[in-house]
This record gives sequence, C-alpha cells and structure tokens, in this order.
Amino acid sequence: MKRSLVLLCFSALVVSVAASDFWRDFYITFGGQNVHYSGSPESGYENIQLQLDNSTGSGFQSKNPYLYGYQSMKIKLVGGNSAGTVTSFYMRSKYTNWCELDFEFLGNVSGQPYILQTNVFSEGVGNREQRIYFWFDPTADYHEYGILWNHNLILFLVDGKVIRVFHDTRDLGVPYLDYQPLYLVSSLWDGSPWCTQGGRIPIDWTQAPFTAEYTDFQIDACAIYNAPYGTQDELTACSNQVYSSWYGNEPNLALTQTQIDDLRWIKSNYIIYDYCTDLERFNYTTPPECARNWP
Repeated sequence: MKRSLVLLCFSALVVSVAASDFWRDFYITFGGQNVHYSGSPESGYENIQLQLDNSTGSGFQSKNPYLYGYQSMKIKLVGGNSAGTVTSFYMRSKYTNWCELDFEFLGNVSGQPYILQTNVFSEGVGNREQRIYFWFDPTADYHEYGILWNHNLILFLVDGKVIRVFHDTRDLGVPYLDYQPLYLVSSLWDGSPWCTQGGRIPIDWTQAPFTAEYTDFQIDACAIYNAPYGTQDELTACSNQVYSSWYGNEPNLALTQTQIDDLRWIKSNYIIYDYCTDLERFNYTTPPECARNWP
C-alpha cells in the first residue's frame, strides 16, 4: 500500500497529511456503471470519474466515519452546459438528529458561473446555506476542497483559503458537532428541480454523460471502526486525540488574521446568499450563531 505525504499550509502551519488509498478507504454507493477510474491498485488509483446520465448519477462514500480531523479532495467540475447538475462533497452522520457539512457545486448554462453552496446541519437542524461564486474556473483544472474540524470550529477551505467558518456556539444555545462521527461522501446527481436558477433551467440530456473528476484524497482524522456510531471508548479516544493533533492545536483553534482577511474578501466580492441576512425567512430573528459567522 503506497502512502505519500502532501504538504498543506494553514496560516503558517505546515503539516504532513497522508494520502488516501481510494479502494481501501472508500466504496461505490450507487451508479457503479457510471464510475470510472485510472491508475492502478498499487497507486490507489489516481483519478476517479463520476458520471451522470438520464438513467442514474453516481457516488462513493468512506468505509468508516471520522470524528474531527482534516479531509479534502481535489475536484474538477462538470464542464460546458452543466445546468441542473449537482456535484457534492460532504460529511454526514447516521444519527436521527444527523449532522452534516456540505459542499454542493451547482451547475449552470455555458458561460454562466458555477455556484458553491455550503451548509451545516447540527442535531438535525440545517437551513444554514451560504452561496458564493468562484474566483476561478472550477471546470478548467482540479482545485482542493477541504474541511478542518476540531472542538472549537469547523473551517470550509478552497485551495487552502477559508471561505466559511462554523464556531462552537453552544454558549448561544446552538448544538455543535462534537460527538457524532461523520462519513465522507461524494456524488453527482440530477438537481434540476431546484439547483439552477431555482429550477428554471433543466438538464440538457443531449450533453450527457456529465463528468466530474476527483483525485488526491486526503484524510488525517480519527477513524471509527465500530460504524456507524462508534463505541463509547472510540468516541472518547477520538475526543482525546484531537488535543494532540495538529488540526486541534494552535493556530487552528481560532481564526488567524489571514483567515479573517480571506473571509472578509469572500464577503465583499463573492457572496451571493447568506442565510444570516435572510431576515424574512427567520421571521426577522437572526439565528444566534450568525453573530460569529463573519469576522
């Protein structure tokens, strides 16, 4: 089993993260006929392609869930007329009051920009959508999308740049993601009823198959082997491990000045929708965590 080291820089902290072997760590969840790969078993396969046609989409999931850590994938999104397609990379639990951390890439007609939607579910409560435009063409090359999750905060990262933060705001009455292990999931599917201009632009099936490409899977996290919930000993061990990990120590316990600048840059230039400013949606009562969403 080949394991390589990739250097990732987070605000002056350089850490080594082991590359994931796809077939060791993941399995196909649906649409197997639309999943293609290149490389070799010895290399862990270098490229995974998910496709969507008018019969089915496709997807994969990690074999084990994780509690805290850093997980990322490099993705090249569907090119051309991608209207109606949704490419996703997210983490989710199996509990009834589930937790979820979402990257959803919403396709568009040719010449119109992709939209990146992120969302956070804690204890079954979501409705925390934020949408941004990209500052690059996400179909032209691979870009890295990652989630750093510790006991203080959750960072959504694009090419190492923080685009969103979700703090531990239990002091404000908001449940945090602190005990439910989460699976890594990716999929490509038909979201035409809602994803492109509110569903006004459907998928053009003459453009099928639509293809999204994945590579360079990175996992540095505490795995739960008694899936999906884990034993109490496992959960305790993972909760303890975070304190000795790079992702659970300074400078990753609070936003750095560089990350604050990143978030301000995103807010000033690329934000399309922020649930925190949708006052009518929440009866003119701002959700409590919004006080700490933007620096």
